[in-house]
Amino acid sequence: MKILFLQDDFPPQSFGGAGISAYELALEMKKAGHEISVITTCRNQNEEGKTDYDGLTVFKIASNYSERWRWYLSLYNCGVVKKVEKILSELSPDVVHVHNIHTHLSYYSLKLAKRHARATVMTFRDVMAFSFAKLDTKKYLENQDVKVTWLDQIRQAGKRWNPFRNIIIRHYLKYADRKFAISYALKDALAQNGINDVEVIYNGINVSEWKASDEEVKDFKKKHQLENKKVIFFNGRLSPAKGSEQALEAVRLVRKEFSEAVLLVAGTGNMEPREGLIFTGWLDREEIKLAYTASDLVLMPSVCFDAFGRVNIEAMASKKPIIGTRFGGTPEIVEDGQTGYIVNPLYPEQIAEKTLILLKNPERAKQFGQVGYARAQKCFNLHDKAIEYQSIYLYLCSS
Repeated sequence: MKILFLQDDFPPQSFGGAGISAYELALEMKKAGHEISVITTCRNQNEEGKTDYDGLTVFKIASNYSERWRWYLSLYNCGVVKKVEKILSELSPDVVHVHNIHTHLSYYSLKLAKRHARATVMTFRDVMAFSFAKLDTKKYLENQDVKVTWLDQIRQAGKRWNPFRNIIIRHYLKYADRKFAISYALKDALAQNGINDVEVIYNGINVSEWKASDEEVKDFKKKHQLENKKVIFFNGRLSPAKGSEQALEAVRLVRKEFSEAVLLVAGTGNMEPREGLIFTGWLDREEIKLAYTASDLVLMPSVCFDAFGRVNIEAMASKKPIIGTRFGGTPEIVEDGQTGYIVNPLYPEQIAEKTLILLKNPERAKQFGQVGYARAQKCFNLHDKAIEYQSIYLYLCSS
């Protein structure tokens, strides 16, 4: 089959969780013998055009606008959708699989996909189909109330609020033949905000690719001064929504008992240097694998609705225990007391308590990692997820 993916940000332009998940699914589909193309976006005009990335045909469309227009251009981005339609017309794909399009490719692309392809599939990867920003409202964090009211929207968007945005999005979603969420938590949140008939297919991972040699890990530890340290890994930017403040406070509490404990952050930061905090700088995908393997445990302390948390399955594939957030999809992935612990990240002392349990009981941490690895193979196997989607593509194209 000729399959076209639509995803706002895609490697190597971006290595965010949604882009990586779409990219790995595309590669798995290619292994199955399908002809895979991708439409994505870039910020600079000189990067626009057709290219090849890991055997995938990638079409980059330039889109760069002021944030103030996002709530309008996310619905219909005129210059972009014209180029999307031109590519669709030339490719005539059997299936268009739409992922994140809420920033640049815009929801109007669903209508174009329906016009030019035999089947259109939509995968929701976050809350942006109904929320104007990350879902971190007080009522959500206190009561896990995912219903976004008009008042919530106004608070999120301020003067940029578009009262018709969600209505228009729901209209364009009618052009999708099947709709999927990456967790049951996201499916429920979508339903509570008027987006129904959504099924669930989890993100997948190829666990066999998450092995690192002892020598490589040793070199990584030496490079980042991690020898003889208890390494707590935080994979991502230190941002408030990802629970950075709580993570830092938790590690401060842990260091009262384990002075050798450090928080390893994969990325850069604008924070003042402090004891117990190590920034790696930007890491490529192979170095990320080394960071996981070099760690004793992994933190996933998001203080917002995080639909899935790719960090969770990457940690499991690396045989590492996870201390994960109670918010969003993480409790579906991390089995509390089996592959890690679920905490309320608003309370750093909870994170610190569970961290200390794992640091004091390395055998338990190892067991959690082993159980997590087996769970990743069984429940989040990338090959299995590709087969699920493939069967849906075939059914839609034949009916």
